[in-house]
Amino acid sequence: MDELQDVQLTEIKPLLMDKNGRNFQDFDCQEHDVETAHGVLHVTMRGTPKGNRPVILTYHDIGLNHKSCFNTLFNFEDMQEITQHFAVVHVDAPGQQEGAPPFPTGFQYPTVDELAEMIPSILTQLKINSVIGIGVGAGAYILTKLALNYPALVEGLVLINVDSCAKGWMDWAASKLSGWTSNLVDIVMAHHFSTDELTDNQEIIQTYRLHIAQDINQDNLALFYNSYNARRDLEIERPVPGLNEDTVNTLKCPALLVVGDTSPAVDAVVECNSRLNPTNTTLLKMADCGGLPQVVQPGKLTEAFKYFVQGMGYMPTASMTRLVRSRTHSSSSMGSVEGPRSRTHTNSQLEGATGGPGQNQPQTMEVSC
Repeated sequence: MDELQDVQLTEIKPLLMDKNGRNFQDFDCQEHDVETAHGVLHVTMRGTPKGNRPVILTYHDIGLNHKSCFNTLFNFEDMQEITQHFAVVHVDAPGQQEGAPPFPTGFQYPTVDELAEMIPSILTQLKINSVIGIGVGAGAYILTKLALNYPALVEGLVLINVDSCAKGWMDWAASKLSGWTSNLVDIVMAHHFSTDELTDNQEIIQTYRLHIAQDINQDNLALFYNSYNARRDLEIERPVPGLNEDTVNTLKCPALLVVGDTSPAVDAVVECNSRLNPTNTTLLKMADCGGLPQVVQPGKLTEAFKYFVQGMGYMPTASMTRLVRSRTHSSSSMGSVEGPRSRTHTNSQLEGATGGPGQNQPQTMEVSC
């Protein structure tokens, strides 16, 4: 039986609220419009890069922008301990930022592969050497593609609701049928929230429905949505020890996969986890949480992120006040052998180092309140 770290979090502090019930406001930021080979990207930077440290780079999901996707998390009080150590760059997909003008008729929106290819231009122009990426949904796919194509640029990834697979023909047919019977806002809401969430969590549902309908240009949103729906399979494979570690197409950096236990993305995230190298991948399944864990449970995610960056060798003295560690077991039986790494193994930090160094099985960290 494998070791599984069960983590309990208590004393969750309330979110900072604005008049709409959510904190989408930016603080102390610089905005840039960056020219790339595939168009202009709007980016927002918090802080200044700290020496040779990576910058935290975020990429949002469809129907959102960096404010509605990430500001609840980054404005959360405990997150400030992390942002004291790292600058943050928020990337808005083309045409998704607040107040974005509509694209001209016939505009060819970048593919998701091209959206990933735009990011190195941002890093070059902002003089950033490497990043720790945090992506949600479409943004998680784009940052995974970036890490596969430019492994030297990405030191670690936090992938929320990631789907590494192309849409199957059944999914395609279902989306076409939904397109005939539902409007774009309803389709995007179903992408973010489960049926139960749409019924039970009226406050957040109303907030995000109004945001998607009123704050995001609908024509631009349709272009981004169609681009993501046309994604290709990332074709990542779990390496076989002693056979293909150096040749297989997989992430080279530590990865923390995050999903709420009632999220519509659970199956996709579990599938992605099964394809990744278990020696540098952790699956974090958050209890009592749905499709937007960074919004609903920013305290839990902040604490997990602290462990993640500590596992990479950063912030060794950061306080860990909320996590209470205990030992339990996993039913996983897949094995692997860890190759040499330049930084402390991320899983050993996230799992509280309860297992010995020879335990390299796929890891699942269950989080509950």
